[in-house]
Order: sequence, then C-alpha cells, then structure tokens
Amino acid sequence: MSKVRVLCDETVVNYVAKGLKDDVREYLPCLGLAIYEDTKLIGGILINDIRPERDCWLTIYTESPKWATKQVLKYVFTVVFVTIGAKRCSVFVSESNQKSHNMCLRLGFKDEGLLREYRDNGENCYVMGMLKQECIWL
Repeated sequence: MSKVRVLCDETVVNYVAKGLKDDVREYLPCLGLAIYEDTKLIGGILINDIRPERDCWLTIYTESPKWATKQVLKYVFTVVFVTIGAKRCSVFVSESNQKSHNMCLRLGFKDEGLLREYRDNGENCYVMGMLKQECIWL
C-alpha cells in the first residue's frame, strides 16, 4: 500500500528532477510529497509556484502506477485545496506523454490549452487545470 510522506528536504525534489531530466532549481521553492511503497520511493509530487488562496502547480513523477491510491490522492488534493487554500491547481503534460495526459483527465484535470514548442526539445505541452469545486478527491 502506498503512503505519502511530506519531506522538507531535497530528497523528493532531486528524485522528481532526475526522473524528468530537469534541473532541480526549476522547482524550488516547493513543497515535496514523497510516495513510498513500503520503504521504496516510487513517486514524488512537487507543489510549486504556490500563491496561497489562489493557485499552485503540480509536478508529478512516478515509477509505478501504484502511487495513485485513493488515500494518496485525497491527501494530495487536501494539501492543495484545504491546507494551501488554492482555488485551482495546474499541470503541464508533454503532448507525447499520452499515459500522463489520460491519467490527469481521470484525476479530474481539464485541458485548458496547448503550448506550442514549449519544451526544450520543441515538443508541444498541454496546460491542464482543476478547480477546487471540480475536485472529486475532497
């Protein structure tokens, strides 16, 4: 069973940045949520660009689909919409990453636009958002 731990050090930030092949500095400052299966780190969620009582961005990297339990999702969206008090949260998803795009749709995110040639490699990127009143996890 997956469990969430809130980490205030760079463990989860380094894990996510390495998995996405990004520079860790792109995500700081942020709140990192680490997802473990037993003692193995299987996923990380970074909540960054936080504007309390307004919005934030999520960056998710996982090595296993087992991260997305109801318990974990409820915890993540409670942090976003209750603790931070955001009215909305957003994610970027590369156009070629159909699995992630479909997963975000199942989580309740809506397509809000397509940023053309947004990624460093020239790839297009979806902008997806979720409003608090649309969140099925609260």
